[in-house]
Amino acid sequence: MIFGRIKPLDAILATAEKKSLTRSLGAVQLTLLGVGAIIGTGIFVLTSEAAQKAGPGMMWAFVIAAVVCGVAALCYSEIASMVPVSGSAYTYTYAVMGELLAWMVGWALILEYAVAASAVSVGWSGYFVGLLHSWGVEFPHVLAVGPYAGGIVNLPALLIALLVTLLLMIGTTESARVNAVLVAIKVTALTVFIGLTLPVMQGANFEPFMPNGWFGNGHGAGLGAVGAAASIFFAYVGFDAVSTAAEETKNPQRNVPIGLIGSLAICTVFYLLVAAGAIGALGAQPVTGPAGEILAPGTQALAQQCQAIASVATEPLVCSREALAHVLRSIGYERLGDLIGVAAFLALPSVILIMLFGQTRIFFVMARDGLLPEKLAAIHPKWKTPHIVTMITGVAVSFFAAFLPVGQLADISNSGTLFAFFMVALAVLILRRTQPDRPRPFRTPLVWVVAPLAILGTLGLYFNLPFEAKMVLPVWGGIGLVVYFLYGYRKSHVGLGHVEVHEDDPDAPPQPVPPIGDAHTPGGKDA
Repeated sequence: MIFGRIKPLDAILATAEKKSLTRSLGAVQLTLLGVGAIIGTGIFVLTSEAAQKAGPGMMWAFVIAAVVCGVAALCYSEIASMVPVSGSAYTYTYAVMGELLAWMVGWALILEYAVAASAVSVGWSGYFVGLLHSWGVEFPHVLAVGPYAGGIVNLPALLIALLVTLLLMIGTTESARVNAVLVAIKVTALTVFIGLTLPVMQGANFEPFMPNGWFGNGHGAGLGAVGAAASIFFAYVGFDAVSTAAEETKNPQRNVPIGLIGSLAICTVFYLLVAAGAIGALGAQPVTGPAGEILAPGTQALAQQCQAIASVATEPLVCSREALAHVLRSIGYERLGDLIGVAAFLALPSVILIMLFGQTRIFFVMARDGLLPEKLAAIHPKWKTPHIVTMITGVAVSFFAAFLPVGQLADISNSGTLFAFFMVALAVLILRRTQPDRPRPFRTPLVWVVAPLAILGTLGLYFNLPFEAKMVLPVWGGIGLVVYFLYGYRKSHVGLGHVEVHEDDPDAPPQPVPPIGDAHTPGGKDA
């Protein structure tokens, strides 16, 4: 019976106890950890995508996405505190709902991490090309965007993804100190942006506030404030850094919700101020086609319309591939716009690195569990890294980055993330019924309200993704089921009666979010 194949919680906990991390984090440290992990690519890159979907109403999108993240995070924290190992939602599901659903979650997480890394690569490319342009160097358009915008290949995105993959394969890890510096650069850049744009805001730029309504005024899924929230969700991914740190937290029942809600609240205010500054300074009305129809982001029709506008007037916010730098340049701060570009240029490759860490770790654990060929988990004798899985992942990430637009990649990544959060919220409720007496260092408050809200919220955002992004998840899931029944079902260690937990093997790749006291691994996953 497939659903009977459960990785025993006691075996997982026995593994976790070997680590026995010191509980040293308070509410303030947790909140700062969350802020550092959350603020990243989404706000630097997706502002223009959100503007095309919702206009000034994208400010509501940030609030909606934050609320869904908040309730999902509270569920995540309960299981993270009960099952404090690093296999993420894959391990939690294996322990609660069995192998088949764990496989589906792990398969979705592979999609989430790999496609998110591609999205960040494309975002980095936009800022890189914008910087060169500002310094008088014109990068060929056909090599700066994929076929979706009239180009051939996004060469900078392809190269940065391959470079980061190579670094990972030879074992270069980023220290927590470097990560802390990069977080400081990102926060400083956004603070400067807010300080310069809010004084020049014009109220007229906020009218009409909701040009596409809540759901796109009948123009199809993926538009409107809720459609923008489904995309902007990408800007909040990384809050699970706080959940993952539950095992190192003093008084987790009090401090984890403070850290989660506090970091989400701070980031939401930050994002709203950035959005208000961008809208007020430059305007954020969606670009329409010849017949007045709203054009979908990431399409050739939008790219052509943007080129036509840019030839006679200031390029609109929705057309820019480096939104925040473009806003500052448009209001006369040319060099400060360049500095925002430099901040993105420096900070975003570390995000790609951390996304790929997360990806290789999930792959590694699934291979060690027998669900994928164990050769994938092979460790290079000299580099001491899982070089095969890293190379396969890196090539896939580079391919996506070379040919797909950033908004589409973010939406596809969100479909995998939303599925994983949906499963975690479900697992919390199932565990409350099946194992009510098991120790829970952190208990989700009002669980019979919060968990159903998380389930409904993740479903709601998923169904408001564009059609293509929605369809990727079932198609990817179908491919996953074929792989599982052809290989994993027969080779699974749990199915063969071997009870092993590989999440914390000494040769496992570093976690995307490591123990806080470890200064030799990445310091947080942000998107």
